[in-house]
Amino acid sequence: MSADDSISAVVADDVHVGSRSIKRGNTARARRFTKEIAIFMFSLLCFLASLLFMQHHASQMTTIPDKVLSIGDFPAENRRAEATGVGSGGAASRTTAMHKSTTPGATSAMDESSKPSAMSKMRPEKPMNILLLYADDWRHDTLGAAGNPVVKTPYLDKLAEEGVRFTENCVTTSVCWCSRVTLYSGLYTSRHGTTRPKYWYVEWNATIYDMLQRAGYHVGHVGKWGVNHPNKKRVDFEVEEDGWHVTKRGGKTWHVTEKNEADALRFLEKRPKDKPFFVNVAFFATHAVDGDKRQYLPQNQSLSMYVDDVIPDPVTNTLDAYKRLPSFFGDRNEGRTRWRWRFDTPEKQQSMMKNYYRMASEVDSACGLIMKELELQGELNNTLIIFTTDNGNFHAEHGLADKWYPHQESIRVPLIIKDPRMAPGNIGTVNDDFTLNIDLAPTILSAAGIDPLEVMMGRDMSVLYRTKPDLETQHGSQTERVAKELSPWRTEFFYEHPQLFSDDFIPASEALVRKDYKYFYWPAFGWEQLFNLKDDPIEDSDMIDRNKTTNMTEENMAILNEMRGRFWELKNLIQKTKKPVTL
Repeated sequence: MSADDSISAVVADDVHVGSRSIKRGNTARARRFTKEIAIFMFSLLCFLASLLFMQHHASQMTTIPDKVLSIGDFPAENRRAEATGVGSGGAASRTTAMHKSTTPGATSAMDESSKPSAMSKMRPEKPMNILLLYADDWRHDTLGAAGNPVVKTPYLDKLAEEGVRFTENCVTTSVCWCSRVTLYSGLYTSRHGTTRPKYWYVEWNATIYDMLQRAGYHVGHVGKWGVNHPNKKRVDFEVEEDGWHVTKRGGKTWHVTEKNEADALRFLEKRPKDKPFFVNVAFFATHAVDGDKRQYLPQNQSLSMYVDDVIPDPVTNTLDAYKRLPSFFGDRNEGRTRWRWRFDTPEKQQSMMKNYYRMASEVDSACGLIMKELELQGELNNTLIIFTTDNGNFHAEHGLADKWYPHQESIRVPLIIKDPRMAPGNIGTVNDDFTLNIDLAPTILSAAGIDPLEVMMGRDMSVLYRTKPDLETQHGSQTERVAKELSPWRTEFFYEHPQLFSDDFIPASEALVRKDYKYFYWPAFGWEQLFNLKDDPIEDSDMIDRNKTTNMTEENMAILNEMRGRFWELKNLIQKTKKPVTL
């Protein structure tokens, strides 16, 4: 079976994934396993009956599934074995997870204070699993649920219907390595110091991976780390894939999304079933292959998608729009260079965007299969699921490609959260609060019952969709923390991005971001910009007139002065001081 035909999935019925279809195993295998399961079920039922008789307790009986599905029934097993170089035997049967009885006086892997209280009906009865679905170079509107008229993302759209979609979620630095270390540490780039992929200054015991491991979680990382650090093999399960779309492994041709998917499913299969888990499925897609003129290489079976669609051309994809950028944006600017790679002709723009969307749909399909696996294991309703990405992407807006700069296309990224603790009234809603990637670490840790470190700069986002009694039940007597978490949410944030290589390549940029106005500052040039996001959401009309043909109104000057002052206040707080701060 080729990489383009094989699918890592196990489902009871046909599940359509884009143009793909996942079928049941062959009849002979099904009969064999049905027989084995029947024997197992009969023995188990006999045991339960005798136990209930001895205890004289017949008021309620645990439901036993009428069929147990095993990996061996399906072609997906071949794919998983090839991904790892291991045989196909020993695959765990997929039954509904049953709670183990607790021995009085036994010590849990989780601290007693972090155990959910029985008083809160919305909290699960055991520590939550945490699944992070983390894509690359994927901006906020590359979702059907976000109103994109072209891209098809049915599984992520369904996740949004079952959770909350955050429409104003942003990153504090829009580039892979900075954003990813912010995820791992909960720190701004200027605090964690990873301004290049080779730099790693964060103590490993101050990362979510180590903190979750020490709290008893089985911890995994699948896919892209985005940074060179010496601790990768310290997690319980680790497979790094980065920088490629198609390659050969062990005589088989793999697509990177297919490989990410297979490794994630292998993690879920082989994890110890008596421990909660955390896994970061860090897809390399939809990142381009740098240096390959084709840029985006989707899987063969996806090539029929979007053939007849016409991708809208951004209104700012013009030379005039590029010239309205600051004067130091010249021909050597990397954003302009990559625009020439991808978007400098209408034909190229259509081809590139269709392949980009195909890769997004492939990630969506993989997310659907991973979530289906959780359902088959009986863990879906005890798992916090987060879908988000490391940074946005220019799709020719302003005559640019890729990321880095403070524009909306670059800094706004999707965020969908499905949480077993979610207040029923919030399920299927959208939230327009400013959530940030610095919030991911405290949200993940808090879900595991772990207090975020004092140095972590974000906040637990679950306060935006849980009830106050539920929060107070979780935190108990920690009144100071409860008060902080329930305090009004942020209405602005500071953005930063370091210079990369030179000022004419990728200049440093900073910003104060609000919903109505955005203030840009280019520190190497002392260059300011101000945009009215209500009147000018595409950020094409700078309110600061350098031609002096008109003067700023008194009202606009007041806005500029106030935002400039607040910008410097936050900049100094974040970059100059080292004291802990929660933003």
